[in-house]
Amino acid sequence: MKSKKQYVDLTIVYVLLIMISFIYILPFIWTVSTSFKADSELLDYPPSFFPKSPSPDNYVKAVNRFPFFKYFVNSMIITLGNVIGVLISAPLVAYGFSKIKWKAQNVFFILMLSTTMIPGAVTMVPTFLIFKHLNWLDSYLPLIVPAILGGGTMNVFLIRQFFLSIPNDIIEAAKIDGANDFTIYMKIMLPLSKPVLSIVSLFTFIGSWNNYMGPLIYITSEEKFPLALGMPMFMSRYGTYWNQAMAAATLTLLPTIIFFIFVQKYLIEGIKLSGMKI
Repeated sequence: MKSKKQYVDLTIVYVLLIMISFIYILPFIWTVSTSFKADSELLDYPPSFFPKSPSPDNYVKAVNRFPFFKYFVNSMIITLGNVIGVLISAPLVAYGFSKIKWKAQNVFFILMLSTTMIPGAVTMVPTFLIFKHLNWLDSYLPLIVPAILGGGTMNVFLIRQFFLSIPNDIIEAAKIDGANDFTIYMKIMLPLSKPVLSIVSLFTFIGSWNNYMGPLIYITSEEKFPLALGMPMFMSRYGTYWNQAMAAATLTLLPTIIFFIFVQKYLIEGIKLSGMKI
């Protein structure tokens, strides 16, 4: 039974967590609140936190002022391409670095990790020239193909560390039963790796959905813009309509929130597994 001091300590911790959470969620609340305000309320001083007469008209106006749904589909193509590419390639590479022994394995793994120390500005021009010679400019290939070819260094590192926590006895038992490496990977490693794969997919989704620099460099046709590139253009053209801009921003945030809710149970499962041996 918990003592009085323990209850006080827990109360303090919960109060601090609620305060910190409120600080982080406050900008989102303000964005949603502003998206329902009328034009006249934007000039109120002092500004009101909540709209006096909430109306969804700003959402209708926002999606009609620029091709929101076209940009939305473009963003989904790029983002889902990245998520699928990472989930296919990163676990394969991680499996090769964790459960298959081969010559100079650690050397190549350290070499792969060392690439994270190279600033993106250094590789930007050479990468652009490569895609230019491949005639991939003004297409989604430069934004999707790199995710398929390896899945990213940090994604491989995270999945490899999780694979290392899976006992080798399970793999040896499967090999005795006649399973090859591909069967072990598909039937054992991937099902056990749902928590870490959900984390990797969430990070990939957020990073790709909010990627501004990539589309800015490689995409020139306006009809191919994703939301990350279309939203700043909308803000530059209709920046005085902050209520409509906030409505468009709220709609842009929804896919990330929905995706987080979808993978949340696997994230919680990963937290549970982190405190126990598999």
